[in-house]
Amino acid sequence: QVVRLDDVVGDIDMVITTTGNKGIVTRNHMAAMKNNCIVGNIGHFDNEIDMRGLLNDKTITCVNIKPQVDRFVFEDGHGIIMLAEGRLLNLGCATGHPSFVMSCSFTNQVVAQLELWKERNTKKYDRKVYVLPKHLDEKVARLHLGKLGARLTELTTE
Repeated sequence: QVVRLDDVVGDIDMVITTTGNKGIVTRNHMAAMKNNCIVGNIGHFDNEIDMRGLLNDKTITCVNIKPQVDRFVFEDGHGIIMLAEGRLLNLGCATGHPSFVMSCSFTNQVVAQLELWKERNTKKYDRKVYVLPKHLDEKVARLHLGKLGARLTELTTE
Protein backbone atom coordinates (compact mmCIF):
# COMPACT_ATOMS: atom_id res chain seq x y z
CA GLN A 1 0.00 0.00 0.00
CA VAL A 2 1.37 3.40 -0.93
CA VAL A 3 0.16 6.28 1.20
CA ARG A 4 1.23 9.79 2.13
CA LEU A 5 3.03 10.06 5.45
CA ASP A 6 0.87 13.04 6.44
CA ASP A 7 -2.25 10.88 6.06
CA VAL A 8 -1.09 7.99 8.28
CA VAL A 9 1.62 9.37 10.57
CA GLY A 10 -0.46 8.93 13.74
CA ASP A 11 -1.54 5.36 12.94
CA ILE A 12 1.58 3.53 11.83
CA ASP A 13 4.06 1.56 13.91
CA MET A 14 7.15 2.08 11.78
CA VAL A 15 8.52 4.65 9.35
CA ILE A 16 11.53 3.71 7.24
CA THR A 17 12.64 6.29 4.68
CA THR A 18 14.02 5.09 1.37
CA THR A 19 13.81 8.16 -0.84
CA GLY A 20 17.27 9.68 -0.98
CA ASN A 21 15.64 13.09 -0.49
CA LYS A 22 16.08 15.69 2.23
CA GLY A 23 13.53 16.43 4.95
CA ILE A 24 11.18 13.50 4.41
CA VAL A 25 10.36 12.95 8.10
CA THR A 26 10.11 16.24 9.96
CA ARG A 27 10.14 17.01 13.66
CA ASN A 28 6.39 17.68 13.39
CA HIS A 29 5.82 14.26 11.81
CA MET A 30 7.67 12.63 14.70
CA ALA A 31 5.69 14.62 17.26
CA ALA A 32 2.48 13.25 15.69
CA MET A 33 3.61 9.60 15.60
CA LYS A 34 2.19 6.83 17.77
CA ASN A 35 3.96 6.13 21.03
CA ASN A 36 7.08 4.06 20.35
CA CYS A 37 6.83 4.29 16.58
CA ILE A 38 10.11 3.02 15.12
CA VAL A 39 11.88 5.44 12.79
CA GLY A 40 14.79 4.61 10.50
CA ASN A 41 16.45 5.51 7.23
CA ILE A 42 17.74 3.32 4.42
CA GLY A 43 17.69 6.06 1.82
CA HIS A 44 20.78 7.47 0.21
CA PHE A 45 21.56 10.34 2.59
CA ASP A 46 21.56 11.00 6.31
CA ASN A 47 19.26 14.01 6.01
CA GLU A 48 15.96 12.28 5.27
CA ILE A 49 15.01 12.46 8.95
CA ASP A 50 15.07 15.83 10.74
CA MET A 51 17.49 14.86 13.49
CA ARG A 52 18.52 18.48 13.99
CA GLY A 53 14.90 19.35 14.79
CA LEU A 54 14.78 16.63 17.45
CA LEU A 55 18.17 17.39 18.97
CA ASN A 56 17.69 21.17 19.08
CA ASP A 57 14.27 21.00 20.75
CA LYS A 58 14.98 21.34 24.48
CA THR A 59 11.52 19.97 25.35
CA ILE A 60 12.48 16.58 23.87
CA THR A 61 14.63 14.21 25.89
CA CYS A 62 16.71 11.41 24.46
CA VAL A 63 17.15 8.10 26.27
CA ASN A 64 19.71 5.69 24.87
CA ILE A 65 18.21 2.19 24.88
CA LYS A 66 21.29 0.45 23.47
CA PRO A 67 23.88 1.27 20.83
CA GLN A 68 22.15 2.68 17.75
CA VAL A 69 18.71 2.67 19.41
CA ASP A 70 17.43 5.85 21.10
CA ARG A 71 14.03 6.83 22.42
CA PHE A 72 13.11 10.48 21.94
CA VAL A 73 10.44 11.50 24.46
CA PHE A 74 8.23 14.48 23.66
CA GLU A 75 6.78 16.90 26.20
CA ASP A 76 3.44 15.03 26.25
CA GLY A 77 5.21 11.82 27.36
CA HIS A 78 4.99 9.82 24.15
CA GLY A 79 8.16 8.84 22.37
CA ILE A 80 9.60 7.46 19.18
CA ILE A 81 12.33 4.88 18.75
CA MET A 82 15.08 6.23 16.48
CA LEU A 83 17.45 3.77 14.85
CA ALA A 84 21.07 4.62 14.02
CA GLU A 85 20.61 8.30 14.91
CA GLY A 86 18.68 8.71 11.65
CA ARG A 87 21.66 7.52 9.64
CA LEU A 88 21.67 4.65 7.18
CA LEU A 89 20.46 1.49 8.91
CA ASN A 90 22.60 -0.93 6.97
CA LEU A 91 25.68 0.89 8.22
CA GLY A 92 24.53 2.01 11.65
CA CYS A 93 22.56 -0.95 12.99
CA ALA A 94 24.68 -3.71 11.58
CA THR A 95 28.31 -3.99 10.79
CA GLY A 96 27.50 -2.59 7.38
CA HIS A 97 28.41 -4.62 4.38
CA PRO A 98 31.75 -6.31 4.92
CA SER A 99 34.30 -5.13 2.39
CA PHE A 100 34.47 -8.62 0.89
CA VAL A 101 30.73 -8.60 0.16
CA MET A 102 31.00 -5.11 -1.32
CA SER A 103 33.91 -6.22 -3.48
CA CYS A 104 31.86 -9.14 -4.82
CA SER A 105 28.87 -6.88 -5.47
CA PHE A 106 30.88 -4.20 -7.24
CA THR A 107 32.78 -6.80 -9.26
CA ASN A 108 29.43 -8.27 -10.37
CA GLN A 109 28.38 -4.82 -11.55
CA VAL A 110 31.63 -4.19 -13.43
CA VAL A 111 31.62 -7.64 -15.05
CA ALA A 112 28.01 -7.07 -16.14
CA GLN A 113 28.88 -3.67 -17.59
CA LEU A 114 31.85 -5.13 -19.46
CA GLU A 115 29.61 -7.86 -20.88
CA LEU A 116 27.03 -5.32 -22.03
CA TRP A 117 29.74 -3.19 -23.62
CA LYS A 118 31.30 -6.19 -25.35
CA GLU A 119 27.90 -7.21 -26.77
CA ARG A 120 26.67 -3.68 -27.53
CA ASN A 121 26.57 -4.20 -31.30
CA THR A 122 24.89 -7.59 -31.15
CA LYS A 123 21.32 -8.59 -30.40
CA LYS A 124 22.35 -10.65 -27.36
CA TYR A 125 20.78 -8.26 -24.83
CA ASP A 126 17.61 -6.22 -25.15
CA ARG A 127 17.17 -3.09 -23.06
CA LYS A 128 15.75 -4.76 -19.96
CA VAL A 129 16.79 -6.08 -16.57
CA TYR A 130 18.68 -9.38 -16.50
CA VAL A 131 19.92 -11.75 -13.85
CA LEU A 132 23.70 -11.93 -14.12
CA PRO A 133 24.49 -14.97 -16.29
CA LYS A 134 25.85 -17.92 -14.34
CA HIS A 135 29.19 -17.95 -16.16
CA LEU A 136 29.78 -14.31 -15.16
CA ASP A 137 28.73 -14.91 -11.56
CA GLU A 138 31.15 -17.83 -11.43
CA LYS A 139 33.89 -15.62 -12.87
CA VAL A 140 33.38 -13.18 -10.00
CA ALA A 141 33.53 -16.07 -7.52
CA ARG A 142 36.80 -17.30 -9.07
CA LEU A 143 38.26 -13.82 -8.75
CA HIS A 144 37.45 -13.71 -5.02
CA LEU A 145 37.75 -17.24 -3.65
CA GLY A 146 41.54 -17.16 -3.42
CA LYS A 147 41.27 -14.39 -0.82
CA LEU A 148 39.26 -16.80 1.32
CA GLY A 149 41.92 -19.47 1.04
CA ALA A 150 39.75 -21.58 -1.23
CA ARG A 151 41.14 -23.60 -4.10
CA LEU A 152 38.93 -24.64 -6.98
CA THR A 153 39.08 -27.89 -8.83
CA GLU A 154 39.12 -27.16 -12.54
CA LEU A 155 36.57 -29.17 -14.48
CA THR A 156 37.60 -30.88 -17.66
CA THR A 157 35.62 -30.65 -20.87
CA GLU A 158 34.50 -34.28 -20.43
